Amino acid sequence: MDLSALTVVQVRKACLSQESPSQELLQQLRNDSRQGVRQIHNLLINRLDKKRREQQRIESMLYFEKNLWKDGVSLVGGVDEVGMGALAGPVIAAAVIFPSQIFIPGVNDSKRLSPKKRLQVVKAIKQHAIAFQIGSANVDEIDDLNIYQASILAMQRAVEGLSQKPCHLLVDAKTIPEVDIPQSSIVKGDSLSFSIAAASIVAKTFRDQLMINLDRQYPQYGLRVHKGYGTPQHQMAIKTHGLTRIHRRSFRFS
Repeated sequence: MDLSALTVVQVRKACLSQESPSQELLQQLRNDSRQGVRQIHNLLINRLDKKRREQQRIESMLYFEKNLWKDGVSLVGGVDEVGMGALAGPVIAAAVIFPSQIFIPGVNDSKRLSPKKRLQVVKAIKQHAIAFQIGSANVDEIDDLNIYQASILAMQRAVEGLSQKPCHLLVDAKTIPEVDIPQSSIVKGDSLSFSIAAASIVAKTFRDQLMINLDRQYPQYGLRVHKGYGTPQHQMAIKTHGLTRIHRRSFRFS
């Protein structure tokens, strides 16, 4: 590319559209006499550095999966749940299986991602996963069993609903006794394991949309905003309007 024949605006348009600019192009940009072109060089270098750091982060999150893949365990499932602390709505779990050599930028603990980012990442997760499945335990089951056992039940249903049976499960800080599959319980797994983090994103986006849908039936509770958790707004709405069929009556309400 002959940069001297291009304006700074043309250089910016031509170069910033490239995902992986060549070293030759970067050298040309750096040596250009125009400050605006050198700024484009710096932008590209910063972008490449960010991409490299993201690749390293994802590689680190694949530590548990890669050890299993290396040992010949081909189908590794990540499992996580969301909604345990909410005052209303079901607890939702997800199970996800990925092929080896997987790389999806942005996968992280769902709580660390904005709603917009979660929606972007969940599309890539579903596109690249070998299999994924949602499991849930409803409010009656939560009240009958207790929230911990209900979360285990939701996880069990997610795993049993997968189109392919995993050879090993990576589970966030729990084990699933009723599932006859080797398991590893990983504390803070949604931050440490790629598959668990992906499951947390799948579960979170599903549950958030469910609570948004329920907001249309119960608009006075603000479910669209707090997703059923015990915010002051939600607590006040409960005091004003009472409990509904979607509230967990076994939970304490202030």
